[in-house]
Amino acid sequence: MSATGQSGTARRVGELAQAAGLTVRTLHYYEEIGLLVASGRSGSGHRLYSDSDVERLYRICLLRRLGLPLGQIARALDDPAWSLQSALSTHLADLDRRLEATGRLRTHLAQLIGAAGPADAPTDELLTVLEEMTMLDTTVQRRISILVYADLEEAFEYLVRVFGLGPGELTRDDTGQVVHGELQAGDGVVWLHPEAPTFGLSSPRSLGAATGSVAVMVEDVDAHFRHASEQGAPIEYEPVDQPYGYREYSARDSEGGLWSFMKPLD
Repeated sequence: MSATGQSGTARRVGELAQAAGLTVRTLHYYEEIGLLVASGRSGSGHRLYSDSDVERLYRICLLRRLGLPLGQIARALDDPAWSLQSALSTHLADLDRRLEATGRLRTHLAQLIGAAGPADAPTDELLTVLEEMTMLDTTVQRRISILVYADLEEAFEYLVRVFGLGPGELTRDDTGQVVHGELQAGDGVVWLHPEAPTFGLSSPRSLGAATGSVAVMVEDVDAHFRHASEQGAPIEYEPVDQPYGYREYSARDSEGGLWSFMKPLD
């Protein structure tokens, strides 16, 4: 049950996780890294989240959907000069700019087709179209690895517990089935995707083979190996110094996906 205090409704960690579509482990991780610390505790020591905590969580989730990694989110939230309204305005202005550029390009193409056809278009008109196309181009800003699993919830729990990835958001459909998961892997992000026969997407468990692998840089390869071994990870090979300049080991995840954990040799 929720408790009520002077600052409004106080929510337990399970209640907040369910309402926000996150896992309890995710909220615990947010507290561990100082991103979201519960304002209070119950008499029995349970975390209690205030209305201001909920507002902060909303801002965290919003910034994550805008593509910011957790480290940048922490700095943004704690920067006194940072403004949510300003961030939203900047995002809106960027969307407006792209919509305007798209509208100009479409209008120009329609005029060319309606007049004489692209094959007969003057060179300067084609150069204008190329310029407008360039205005819509964007540079690569972020990489996201997408891995396919038959059981997203099981894979999520395994990757956090065994391989130490940072827990992110789990998204469920109306029936409670997990349809999307997000994890932090250092400066990168891993998305968990369900099997989709329409697109030829299958888990290594269903396929009977892994068609790719994930490599993650860690601080201490041997310590990471010991933890994964203790948690029951199937080890492909133990830590070894490779001729290409890395110390690494490889292990399998809950559905047979191949992972390597490594660090450059001194």
